[in-house]
Amino acid sequence: MMFGRKSRAVVPANEDDAFEVTQSDSAQRPGLSLKARAVALLSRREHSRIELSRKLAPHAESEEALIQVLDELAQAGWQSDDRFAQGYVHRKAPTQGTSRVVRELKHQGIEPDALAAVQAALKSTEFDRAFAVWSRKFKSSEEKLSAKEYARQGRFLASRGFSTDIIRRVLNYSEGDET
Repeated sequence: MMFGRKSRAVVPANEDDAFEVTQSDSAQRPGLSLKARAVALLSRREHSRIELSRKLAPHAESEEALIQVLDELAQAGWQSDDRFAQGYVHRKAPTQGTSRVVRELKHQGIEPDALAAVQAALKSTEFDRAFAVWSRKFKSSEEKLSAKEYARQGRFLASRGFSTDIIRRVLNYSEGDET
């Protein structure tokens, strides 16, 4: 089965001009099976089970059929929440704090055991990641930060999901206080 093939039709805008209109396979072949749709989605990127079920639900005949397809894909190794979590952490951890990464994974339906393992792994590197994010955005200076600038930089790090304790350590470390 070939994915990504497009049909082309030439539609004249007026008598002198013509332009191409393309239709994707999904518009051309509305009768794709649920499993084919799932495999097409999973071939593009990893999906959590909940995310995949949300995308496939409009195309499913029944909830039982959807659950059966998701179970088949998980048993065959096509879909894995652990693999999804590892990929997500790999992509997001360098620029986001532990709480934000864990919150997003929780929203994606990752099991609490896996969340605890991710959280423990990220906690150990959170200061280094926060300092790297901070140093890319702000230049370190020898002078003490004003209250306004301290708050601005703190809000920046907080918006990335870093804890207040880590934010305080990064900003104090940047001022030369190595506590």
